[in-house]
Amino acid sequence: MLRELISKINRAISDRMIAPRRQHSAPIKLWFDADLPNERAQEAARAACIIGQTIDISNTGISFLVPSIRTKEKYLVGQERNINVEMDLPTGKVYMRVLGKRYKKVGLHISTERFLVGATIASLSGTDRENYETFLRNGPSGAKGTARSFELGID
Repeated sequence: MLRELISKINRAISDRMIAPRRQHSAPIKLWFDADLPNERAQEAARAACIIGQTIDISNTGISFLVPSIRTKEKYLVGQERNINVEMDLPTGKVYMRVLGKRYKKVGLHISTERFLVGATIASLSGTDRENYETFLRNGPSGAKGTARSFELGID
């Protein structure tokens, strides 16, 4: 009986420590910062992006599917590199920086092989944070209503 009580308390505490996740499939674009600080190198780094889609999102991180785990010699996971992310949510485009933490190969055949990546949010600020948090609170249906009233200038 004492073990059951301790088990319930542990579950309650762990549920509150983990940020709630919202399952949502949104297109994302991932790229690394340029090695050189000039404009040409930055454009080339952004052009060498990986296109994927989100699986779920939370206040602290995102998970996404991508066709490859690296671009050139830079891996998405394991090298403590910040990854730039552009995500298309119903509330608008959101730009953030994430840190890849783990990945898993998914797919039955080499033609359908994808990588599921889990990443923590390193930075998210300004209107991007507002759009992201609005979507997390309200979901797709609440986000569309907010965006529509803003477009029409209705308060």
